[in-house]
Amino acid sequence: MACHIRLATVDDAAEISRVVVSALHESNARDYAPETIARVARSFTSDRVAASIAERQVFVALERGRPVGTASRDGAVVRAVFVAPDAQRGGTGRALMAAVERAAEEAGVAALTLQSSLTAVGFYDRLGYRAVRETLHGEERTIVMAKRLVPGEADRRS
Repeated sequence: MACHIRLATVDDAAEISRVVVSALHESNARDYAPETIARVARSFTSDRVAASIAERQVFVALERGRPVGTASRDGAVVRAVFVAPDAQRGGTGRALMAAVERAAEEAGVAALTLQSSLTAVGFYDRLGYRAVRETLHGEERTIVMAKRLVPGEADRRS
């Protein structure tokens, strides 16, 4: 099913929180311990999501008017890309990332970076992101990935 992507508003915060927490508990739980999932989930309460919407560019994906995914851009950094478990593998994540990349290009950003969960590395790899390094936040292992959006000078001469 096709989704509609738009900028999130503070009114979306509770539903975005629900999407993120369900994705963490159902999708990311296969790669992370329950304590890690619980710690990360605390960063996505409705209030914290509302604060993010006020601070950065947050997108929401809607299916039949229901929020099913989110992604945000903070300058040249992609943050908090999550799709509800029942909407995964249907193109929602790809559509969200396309919206983030378009917004970055319009803002003159040449390359994007992100911290991928172990669960999402393959997804980002298929979109052209490449692993740069691994990081540890306590027991949470993530992979920093990057993608060039605008060809560099050397690329233009080829």
